[in-house]
Amino acid sequence: MMDILHHGAVCGVTGSCHELRVQGSGILIDCGLFQGQGATSGTSAQQLAIDFPIDHIRALVVTHVHIDHVGRIPYLLAAGFEGPIICSEPSAIMLPEILEDALKIGFTRDKRLIERFLGVIRERLVSVPYGQWHEVFDEGECSLSVRLQQAGHILGSAYVECEARAGGCEERVVFSGDLGAPHSPLLPEPVSPERADRLVIESTYGDKDHEDRETRRYRLKRVLEHALADGGTVLVPAFSIGRTQELLYEIEGLIAEFGDEPVAELGAGGGSPRRGRPQSGSSEGPTWNQLEIVVDSPLAAEFTRIYRDLKPFWDAEARALVKAGRHPLSFEQLTVINSHEDHLNAVEYLAKSHRPCVVLAGSGMCAGGRVVSYLKAMLDDARNDVLFVGYQAAGTPGRDILTYGPRGGWVELDGERYDIRAKVHQVGGYSAHAGQSDLLRFVEGIPEAPKEIRVVHGDDNAKQALQAKLKQMVPGTEVLVPD
Repeated sequence: MMDILHHGAVCGVTGSCHELRVQGSGILIDCGLFQGQGATSGTSAQQLAIDFPIDHIRALVVTHVHIDHVGRIPYLLAAGFEGPIICSEPSAIMLPEILEDALKIGFTRDKRLIERFLGVIRERLVSVPYGQWHEVFDEGECSLSVRLQQAGHILGSAYVECEARAGGCEERVVFSGDLGAPHSPLLPEPVSPERADRLVIESTYGDKDHEDRETRRYRLKRVLEHALADGGTVLVPAFSIGRTQELLYEIEGLIAEFGDEPVAELGAGGGSPRRGRPQSGSSEGPTWNQLEIVVDSPLAAEFTRIYRDLKPFWDAEARALVKAGRHPLSFEQLTVINSHEDHLNAVEYLAKSHRPCVVLAGSGMCAGGRVVSYLKAMLDDARNDVLFVGYQAAGTPGRDILTYGPRGGWVELDGERYDIRAKVHQVGGYSAHAGQSDLLRFVEGIPEAPKEIRVVHGDDNAKQALQAKLKQMVPGTEVLVPD
């Protein structure tokens, strides 16, 4: 009478799309794009196609607006889906923006066609407050309602509780979406559901834990000091939604705390400090107050503005900073680059100059976007650094840089090889995803253990590691890894 089907995110961490079917009717949880290795096993058209029946699908529920969870929505509509798109209030604001960008890259730049499509999206959107049940359908003996709860992954992210009834049976099915790590900047941490008869849970970091916030903040400071001491540029591939805003929040905090201290680091031999080009009128390198932070992404800039407008959804710490007069997402040292011409000028200038600078540019896995221009121009210069703060999926240039960069290897960008002489760093604690202990805590917090748990959205080793831990923790629960 009730079944769960998976149409993505079972062979990796992208393409999220799951179905809850209740006596012949169903809903989709997300409809995301395949990226990296998950997108290389077939042709582009095959990867984008909606290759499963949708006539019975009554609604699409969006957990959050990252492209690997919403990128196939245009294809879903093209395949004939006519139901509502249910999401949180912040996601309802951000979804048209992210889909507009996706359309420009993958479909067309015809403004009239894009506006027509976005008009359809806005008509279909149903924004639901957190913690409030929303009825999808009620047809006597068969009904389904959903409730969204804060997931702490990005602004507007949610896990989905589904209350299903069919044939005299009632079941609570929970889809985790992407869960955030506790104590992430800006966002409240997720709280376990009060009930889950069956649970579908992500496992991006099912095999490892993150550093705590103080440790990762200290590591971020040390990486930036070391990277900027020789006058190089720090390139931070960052997703436009979530990581960019959290990094700006943390960097503003470092600037506020260490303001007039110089950003400098002793050389490898322990001798004289290596400095960037001195500032005018100063024999020292730049201080934290003088450090320039560049966001080179129109989409990231737009979502940073939206984040600022949605302060009521921030956590208590972030709201307290605003009340005290701080501006964690809009501070003096921050420069935003919008136009393509300014982007090209910035790449050329920073590649030739010795001006210390931190550049946040999309995309987060280096699979496109403006960060690719910086990488092409700067990867072969040892003065520069690449700092990864998020997950790098197998098959993406980001994974290759992270893997081969420390060995002095190369990466292929747009069909050409580029030597990696820049230093490569990773501060994993800034991942938007919960670590293994966080995922286990989420399950442990459910008052009565689920009778079934399905582990999805992870590489094979991560899924298997989480599966093994869950089997130990809840021995009476069936723990499955769908294929």
